[in-house]
Amino acid sequence: MTVAFISDLHLDAARPAATQAFIRFLQGPALELERLYILGDLFEYWIGDDDPNPHFREVTAALNAYTQQQPRCYFMVGNRDFAIGPAFLRAAGLQPLDDPCVIEVCGERLLISHGDIFCTDDVQYQRYRRITHHPVALMLYHALPFAARSRIVGKIRGESHTQKQYKTADIMDVNQAAVAQSMREHQMRTLLHGHTHRPAEHQFELDGTAAQRIVLGDWYNDGPVLYWDENGRRTERLAFAQHDGDG
Repeated sequence: MTVAFISDLHLDAARPAATQAFIRFLQGPALELERLYILGDLFEYWIGDDDPNPHFREVTAALNAYTQQQPRCYFMVGNRDFAIGPAFLRAAGLQPLDDPCVIEVCGERLLISHGDIFCTDDVQYQRYRRITHHPVALMLYHALPFAARSRIVGKIRGESHTQKQYKTADIMDVNQAAVAQSMREHQMRTLLHGHTHRPAEHQFELDGTAAQRIVLGDWYNDGPVLYWDENGRRTERLAFAQHDGDG
């Protein structure tokens, strides 16, 4: 049994090599998996399930073709594509996950998350997240015309880019106390997440017991996939046909 995890693909029509690498992955290596987990930021942005952009339709079709053969494909929204709704999930054949949630892989229980919920030092972002992820806010957003939603997303993306220039790397990383609190609440000793674009394995002590935090990499220069089976875990990187740049 092999399970795979990916996150932070940030798929965008402006970066076609990443999209094609993902589609090749779905058509090849992913077919051998027992389960596939996509832990957020599959897309660079998401205006709505009704977006006519051919790029999104291409990815949706590829996912649908994959899940017709391998239905155990799970998806967790990220900070860039949190507005994804049930129409896309149905069209793609994805099974939604709460953030965070507990799963079992090869007899080991672990906590999985996109990761932004742990970046509690970024108070401004956490305030924004609470508002935008609220069910009422999402309902009102989805009720807007597509053109209005497109303007909102464009404004948010612009403000996000500006804010990142003035925030330190530490503020945008996870807070260890928030990590420990969540792991303690879920009685977990292993946490796996993305979001920070800082792939690593962090070993630490939690209440006198060994614990670990595994961080997935992003798909800006290549496509890292974390495989987990009875022999342990390993990361393999999918080469892009051409480099899209830094994204």
